[in-house]
Amino acid sequence: MTLSRRKTLALMGGGFIVAAGGAAALAVTRTPNSALAPWTAAGGYSDPRMNALSYAILAPNPHNRQPWLVDLRRDDEVTLHVDTDRLLPHTDPFNRQIVVGLGCFLELMTLAAAQQGYGVELDLFPDGEDPSGLDTRRVAVARFVQGVEVPAHDLFAHVMQRRSLKEPYDTARPVDPGVLADVIAAAERTQVNGTVAPGDIAALREISHVALRIEIETPHTYKESVDLFRIGSREVEANPDGIDFSGPAFEAMALTGAFSREAALDQSSMAYRGGLKAVFENADTAMGHIWQVTPANTRTDQINAGRDWLRLNLATTRAGLGMQPLSQGLQEYPEMSDIYKDLHARFAPDGGTVQMFARIGYGPEVGQSPRWPLERKILEG
Repeated sequence: MTLSRRKTLALMGGGFIVAAGGAAALAVTRTPNSALAPWTAAGGYSDPRMNALSYAILAPNPHNRQPWLVDLRRDDEVTLHVDTDRLLPHTDPFNRQIVVGLGCFLELMTLAAAQQGYGVELDLFPDGEDPSGLDTRRVAVARFVQGVEVPAHDLFAHVMQRRSLKEPYDTARPVDPGVLADVIAAAERTQVNGTVAPGDIAALREISHVALRIEIETPHTYKESVDLFRIGSREVEANPDGIDFSGPAFEAMALTGAFSREAALDQSSMAYRGGLKAVFENADTAMGHIWQVTPANTRTDQINAGRDWLRLNLATTRAGLGMQPLSQGLQEYPEMSDIYKDLHARFAPDGGTVQMFARIGYGPEVGQSPRWPLERKILEG
């Protein structure tokens, strides 16, 4: 997660960054190049499966946990497993959001395979599924089939520019309803709706506030996120997953002690108060919202939600829009139950499960998010 200068100042609570010199200055200006290398490596493999997977690992996923593991030991197949060490038990107690992320992975793999003329046949959860949680059973078997007529999709052209845009949006630039309709039309497997009406935006901004406050003020859910903070380039290089706080401002704050995991957890600290203010202000720049509903909440529904969510993210990129998931209100832990019920009453009054909810708007360009290299995601022997 890269924050703007305005948000950085908010996080500091008005404090000052002390100028660094010598080795400290080098640390402040250092870029986590190896953590960004998978973006450059994408598309550089001769094996069609590896080539498709090199794009799939760039897919959006909760807290950037990158929970995928793949087995390539059978010819022309990719077997997908979940890395059970990368779950989010407090904010995602049934692993629903993790499965949505795996759906994003599978859809991006499928789009990338189509660019090389390969169809992908998916067998989801062939060993059965458990609605209470994920385990070591196979998530999917993907069979690569050459020679079938697979139209390449224009969404793929936007893969390298796709981001989850967590910066403030331009509140002077409304989103045209026609643009919103074009984005929604990218979904193929789930029901997607949205709004850019000012009254709806105001109401959904307020709901987002409440949900964010609940997650941050609930100790066990907030600590789950803070434990995944990667503060500074060294931490990002060592663990290119989780929540990225790299860049000169955060490097300097870490060196001077202005920002740390301990400070982020201390509700009396400037880091905590400023961070809370920053996320609220971010939600307040929403210029529209979209949401996604599936008929039920099976694991296949969740995979389908992820597949469409990836397509929606690419469609917003194509339209020049930013999109940021606001998943807090859809999380299934007890403290969030009232907001969860409210959002379902609003978005799925006739039944079904609201899988995703996001703000949209026009915002700045941001950098790539860190990734583990593909080779670290391949199961051996």
